[in-house]
Amino acid sequence: MDATTDPHLIPPEMPEYGEANHIFEMMQVTGASLLSRDKKVAAGDRLPRYQNLLEQLLIHQPQDPIPFMIEHLSRDNDNVPKIVILGPPASGKTTIAMWLCKHLNSNLLTMENLMAKEFSNLANEAMNHYQRFKTVPSRLLVSLIQERLKDEDCIRRIVLIVPILLISTRRPREVEVTSIKSQLAMALAGFHHHRLVSEEGWILDGIPETREQALMIQTVGIMPRHVIVLSAPDTVLIERNVGKRIDPHTREIYHTTFDWPPEPEIQDRLVMPEGISELETAEKLMEYHRNIVRILPSYPKILKVISSDQPCVDVFYQALTYAQTNHRSNAPFTPRVLLCGPVGSGKSLQAALLAQKYGLVNVCCGQLLKGAVADKSNLGALIQPFFEKKMAVPDSIILKVLTQRLKERDCVQKGWVLHGFPRDLDQAHLLDSLGHKANRVFFLNVPFDSVIERLTLRRTDPVTGERYHLMYKPPPTIEIQSRLLQNPKDAEEQVKLKMDLFYRNSADLEAFYAHAITINADQDPYTVFEYIESGIINPLPKKII
Repeated sequence: MDATTDPHLIPPEMPEYGEANHIFEMMQVTGASLLSRDKKVAAGDRLPRYQNLLEQLLIHQPQDPIPFMIEHLSRDNDNVPKIVILGPPASGKTTIAMWLCKHLNSNLLTMENLMAKEFSNLANEAMNHYQRFKTVPSRLLVSLIQERLKDEDCIRRIVLIVPILLISTRRPREVEVTSIKSQLAMALAGFHHHRLVSEEGWILDGIPETREQALMIQTVGIMPRHVIVLSAPDTVLIERNVGKRIDPHTREIYHTTFDWPPEPEIQDRLVMPEGISELETAEKLMEYHRNIVRILPSYPKILKVISSDQPCVDVFYQALTYAQTNHRSNAPFTPRVLLCGPVGSGKSLQAALLAQKYGLVNVCCGQLLKGAVADKSNLGALIQPFFEKKMAVPDSIILKVLTQRLKERDCVQKGWVLHGFPRDLDQAHLLDSLGHKANRVFFLNVPFDSVIERLTLRRTDPVTGERYHLMYKPPPTIEIQSRLLQNPKDAEEQVKLKMDLFYRNSADLEAFYAHAITINADQDPYTVFEYIESGIINPLPKKII
């Protein structure tokens, strides 16, 4: 018999390594790039981490690709902000772009600062042309952008990584600090044992303005990861534009009605920009509408339209949330889901729904232990005395049972959803150290009163075994109601003890699982499932502190 025809036993470490190091994404991009070789340049619809490298190879077509790739990988970081912000006049795109730059510590690229670049022949040529004709040729503008993106500050950013100590456990944990103010504060506070990480990004404000510019930018290999388009009714935009004022010192934008500065010295130096009359604004809006409908098809899968007819802070947070999301890929992904939450939060139901829809293996820690005892296995013999004495099973035994189950072929191939473990930080560390790392973690939050209502009103019919709930599923007859029994575990005192135990450890668990998603589980279970499903099928957003 040929052994190669048998199903191969894949060690669980292999898919975890592939996902952690984006090996599957690299393979997916390679295939996608080969398929699209004749298309020259895609419109940004492939994977973020490796798409840029392969696109640059196809665009520049170096004779020897290996040195080219080494040079590219040694300088570039494709996981940094690469954002285009578009919008009509007075939509607030410059303000949003400036706020994003401050929050992400990125570089703002505008027509003005591109032309103001020092020691640049291209910038001088663009400035001379602009002073004569009030425009910059598209080819010259794209060359300016290319030149600017080659600068070191557009490629890398220094991020401070500082070790902090979790007070409750005295365990060290590293935190990424990207804010310059926070970095200075940390340094002044005496955080000497830090390390620096290079990271960078750029934000294009109002560029491209035409379809021609969009195609030229793509042709030279400049691929944004996110395109944000602001929109608002023309009447609102005209009203905004007429009242616009600019601080010539800081370039901050103010408004005579909506955003007037309280400081008298700032008020005195504000100036009215040129070309903001009602007629001029209407002409600019007509030109914008003609161009934007031809630009948007260039960015079909990385585009988000945000209404700017709302408070500026709301627009900013929507833009920031989108800028921190990663785009979905077709790379193989094996979900390893961990559900955390207090008793009565619906973990078992959500695990069952996930297992039913996606074929994940439903791994309930409590059921595993009971199954080991029922099977009369060696581990079951170790567990049984603790069950008989109603004592907690030691972590070492639980982990042996869990490891045995999670290493089985169905868990490795299909993925799993685990609930009931870990319950505290020590258990989380032990699970992690054995290589069983969840790639999606959800905390199901339910108010104390709702948990009491859910659990203490549960009843069971000892005759039929049917389960009832005195509020949500009452018994149909008085006869059945009279014989219903309550499980001692559902007594209010027992529920309170379990709730207290969970919340005593939940803060440490949330800190340990830094990329966990918190969900309000005090709503319809199918609504909760939709939130969990969205968190699984979409990439995790990048969290910036």
